[in-house]
Amino acid sequence: MRDFDTALSELGAVLDAMDIGEIERAVEMIAEAGTIVAYGCGREGLQVQGFVMRLFHLGLTASMQGAMTTPPLGPGDLFLCSAGPGELSTVSALMGVARKAGAKILFLTAEPGCTAAKEADHVLAIPAQTMARDVGGASILPMGSVYEGALFVLFEIMVLKLRDRLGETSETMRARHTNME
Repeated sequence: MRDFDTALSELGAVLDAMDIGEIERAVEMIAEAGTIVAYGCGREGLQVQGFVMRLFHLGLTASMQGAMTTPPLGPGDLFLCSAGPGELSTVSALMGVARKAGAKILFLTAEPGCTAAKEADHVLAIPAQTMARDVGGASILPMGSVYEGALFVLFEIMVLKLRDRLGETSETMRARHTNME
């Protein structure tokens, strides 16, 4: 059980170190967006995909980049992307496309000083170990697992904040859940 305690402590420390003002600004950007398109690489992408599902449950127009039904972005829209290690060529390229289309960019990363962060309208810094800095055993969890786990918890808290801001309830969210399972 010690490993569980250590892992949960590490995740808690990351979330405690986050700036609540940055989180509130990210929630505001999401709530005000016309259309939201999101992207994340690898396991980060899985966390982002779960968040997009909840945004849909909240009644927002949200889609994952790469899905066949992803709408175009334009002014008033939001590109939400995660690149824990900072510089990921796919994320940077998609940020450029979103910027050219006139959309705002919300960038989640553990490396807020990276070049890609300078292209974002808002950077939500998540001070966690990623693949960029996983050498030396800083975390009991491998590679980018701390960042990915922190994303999950962060996104769930953001859903609660959005639910309240948008006047949604568990019941209205549940009504938008698929019945095709």
